[in-house]
Amino acid sequence: MKIVILGSGGFGTSLAVMLHRCGYEVSLWSAFSQEIGQIRKYGENRKLLPGIPVDSSIDLTDDISAVSEADLLIFAVPSFALRETAQKAKAHLSKDTVLVNVGKGFEETSQKRLSVVLEEEFPENKIVILSGPSHAEEIARGIPTTIVAASKCRESAEFVQDVLMNSNLRIYVNDDVVGVELGGALKNIIAVCAGICDGMDLGDNSKAALMTRGIAEISRLGVAMGAKVETFAGLTGMGDLIVTCTSMHSRNRRAGIYIGQGLSAKDAIERVGMTVEGCMACNSAYRLAQKYGVDMPIVTELYQVLHEEKSIKDVVLDLMERPKRHENEDIWVKAK
Repeated sequence: MKIVILGSGGFGTSLAVMLHRCGYEVSLWSAFSQEIGQIRKYGENRKLLPGIPVDSSIDLTDDISAVSEADLLIFAVPSFALRETAQKAKAHLSKDTVLVNVGKGFEETSQKRLSVVLEEEFPENKIVILSGPSHAEEIARGIPTTIVAASKCRESAEFVQDVLMNSNLRIYVNDDVVGVELGGALKNIIAVCAGICDGMDLGDNSKAALMTRGIAEISRLGVAMGAKVETFAGLTGMGDLIVTCTSMHSRNRRAGIYIGQGLSAKDAIERVGMTVEGCMACNSAYRLAQKYGVDMPIVTELYQVLHEEKSIKDVVLDLMERPKRHENEDIWVKAK
């Protein structure tokens, strides 16, 4: 079994470390030779996973032709780089290789889900989405983690489950690809907002309300796009939302904290120093909400903060003064 991981960021590196421990032959690729050189030089990903050794027997490469040997190819690149990376790999890839995507977000120019991007580039390959509450820092340290493998093909999802599951990583399979992807992408937006709450010192009541109404928005858009509502009560819905909204490992929450403390969105992202998928996904979610006619007030308000320089104090006031609603407005039946 040969596993190739595309993307030497925190998650890609953590997967390489974990899979090497499980006895697999692993290659870790980066588009940037300097990144590979730094990991090789220091024996660790010093920027993103300091203190986690990357064994010298893990093949570190910037040669995309390494994918030709893969039984399992894992895409661990940011959403904005997925199509470009897929196009680089295409000429070298066997149609029998199972593809896994662990990135969370949308293709910003088209608002397409990431599995759709891969389907367009690799129409003959089986594609699996891996998602759930899974900080790279904790996977690399062997902390027990539980995630979901979703695919249109049950056999492929179960193959990924069999290969990746170990005593520290439990994997469930799911056929709701739309719901699993949307849960992973949209929770990042809510996590930015949760960070804003923390940066403003709004307290536990506000943050709990934000997370609860956030999952309601995620579910509404998901169902409109064909997802199963129960998916959003699971690991890739509420589970991923909890971990991303509450942990300092979350770059989305950290960016939100800086915004809540008064920094502009641009300065907040620069201070985080890594891709903040929630800020990128917000634009797509805003447009998808309009396309499907779905009410997403939290997403809309964050969009206005990011793109229209709306004051976060005005955001809080506008959310609190929205028209009265019933909590279960979609299923409320009037008594006769």
